[in-house]
Amino acid sequence: MNSILEAVDNGIAWACRVVLYITLTSVFLILSINVALRYAAGSSLAWASELPELMFPWMIMAGVIIAAQHGSHIAVVILTQQLGAARRWVLTAGSLVVATLYAGLAITAWPVFEIAADERTPIMQVPGSISVGCLLLGFFTLSVVTLCRLPQVWRSVDAAGHETSSDEGELV
Repeated sequence: MNSILEAVDNGIAWACRVVLYITLTSVFLILSINVALRYAAGSSLAWASELPELMFPWMIMAGVIIAAQHGSHIAVVILTQQLGAARRWVLTAGSLVVATLYAGLAITAWPVFEIAADERTPIMQVPGSISVGCLLLGFFTLSVVTLCRLPQVWRSVDAAGHETSSDEGELV
């Protein structure tokens, strides 16, 4: 079971890195080319402001998911370090609450996704659901990542509540 969870977690990390690299590179190139065109030719590409706006939420959400995988998105360590043997139970309960809240946000984003599908961007005519879909998928993925990290929480804290490895398993 742990190997399946690690494979899912690693697959999500790989996919998020790909999204992050592609969107960051594309946004940088599009904006650089558009700025160069403004100075050189006095004109710009009409779609050059719209496409980065569509890519930006995907870039941010990929970064948030990677941060969550490294335990740096939501972390309250000062309180949990004082708990001793109860630490792993508190971290587990906190992780389950966080996963449930992320899943709730994904479910809540669905009606907004449906509404946004009818809206179109002015120049490229891309449905608004592309940006909202990023939130829906991102929240669902954050829920999955949080659940995949639960075994790591248990491995990183021994029965006496002492840290046995790095803080990567720290989710709450």
